[in-house]
Amino acid sequence: MIVTLLGTSGCHLCDVAERLVRRKAPELGFIVEKLDIASSDELVERYGISIPVLRTESGNELFWPFDDEQVRSWFNGLSIN
Repeated sequence: MIVTLLGTSGCHLCDVAERLVRRKAPELGFIVEKLDIASSDELVERYGISIPVLRTESGNELFWPFDDEQVRSWFNGLSIN
C-alpha cells in the first residue's frame, strides 16, 4: 500500500514525521510518498495549518501529532478495511 506524507519544505514537524514514517514503513509493509502541499492551492487551503498528514488513496488520514504506535494502529486499521 502507498501512503502519502503531506508536508512542505522547511517544515520541521514534517521532517520529524518523515523520519518516523520511513522507519515504520518497512516493518508495516507500506511505501511512503511525499507530496509538497505548496504544489497546489487546494492542498494549501485544506492542509496548510494541519501538516504533516498521512493519507491513503482512499482518503484515510492521520493528522499530526502521531507517534510510532499511532502510525502502527492507523495502518493496521487500514489493513482490516
